[in-house]
Amino acid sequence: MLDDRKKQVLQSVIEEYINTAEPVSSAVLVEKYGLDYSSATIRNDMAELEHEGYLEKPHTSAGRIPSVKGYRFYVDELLNDENISLEEIQYIRENLQTKVNEIEDLTKITTNTISEMTHYTTVAIGPDSSTNIIKDIKFILLGERLLMAVILTENGAVKETIIKYDEDVSQNQINDLNLTFNNKLRGKPFEKIDKPMEEYILSTMKDQAKVIKPIIQQMNRAIEDTNKIYLEGASKVFDFPEFKKIDTAKNFLSILDTKEEMLEIFNSGLAKDINVFIGDENENEDLKDLSIITFKHKVGNKDMGTIGIIGPKRMNYSKVISIMKYISKRLNGEE
Repeated sequence: MLDDRKKQVLQSVIEEYINTAEPVSSAVLVEKYGLDYSSATIRNDMAELEHEGYLEKPHTSAGRIPSVKGYRFYVDELLNDENISLEEIQYIRENLQTKVNEIEDLTKITTNTISEMTHYTTVAIGPDSSTNIIKDIKFILLGERLLMAVILTENGAVKETIIKYDEDVSQNQINDLNLTFNNKLRGKPFEKIDKPMEEYILSTMKDQAKVIKPIIQQMNRAIEDTNKIYLEGASKVFDFPEFKKIDTAKNFLSILDTKEEMLEIFNSGLAKDINVFIGDENENEDLKDLSIITFKHKVGNKDMGTIGIIGPKRMNYSKVISIMKYISKRLNGEE
């Protein structure tokens, strides 16, 4: 266990490295952080922190930088999670007060707000669509051979799809579709729109098979598209010196380029309100030089998915976590 002096030294090293991206020396700590100890004492503490795995010494420098273990201790034990100014609070309030027509709009606004405030890449993943409960289904005739299907869910999401036909469709057929689909699917999760349900609906409306089959195919496509990924500030990370390294940049772009990997990364291991994964704590090898911070995006008690930030290990954890906590409370109506 670290004593108070070593905690103070470790915190100062980490915060200085976050600010400068330069290895930190004992002289810098004495000069800039007002530590009430001699340079020799701080130098000895830094050597012990290195020996215990909290700091690392780059080969080309006399200074030291934090290790993953050091960052983890900092996040868990030393972090100030109220590092947010009145101006930032006002900025968040103004952005999140914007009137939106759909939950997806709120997700986009939230993602953009976090990226603008932190200058890191921000990602939002929609909730698992299979559990969304259907509140209403509407079929609207746009033309003699053009139909719009609208699915409204209990969490406020709206899914729309257009179906084109080779033959005319009448308003009476649309009325029958509205009645049948709502009777069978209202109050059920999306996962119920499967092959047995298709067969059941077709058996009750045999004369409408040509109309129904394209509808179910298009509805399933719209539902599969529910797990959308919203991305803001993808280019921002290239302002950080860590991303001048080709391997780090390539790994970062590889992660962003694969939807399946993004879904797995952002929807796994979410045990806390705010989840922090540092460097090689991430199972994915492409993330060994990166950190991810996530929180569950909720509006009231409704799960809207996950919002997270990807950045260098030298991330400003205090600022990011403070912003995320405030936004999470704001979305939940707690602030």
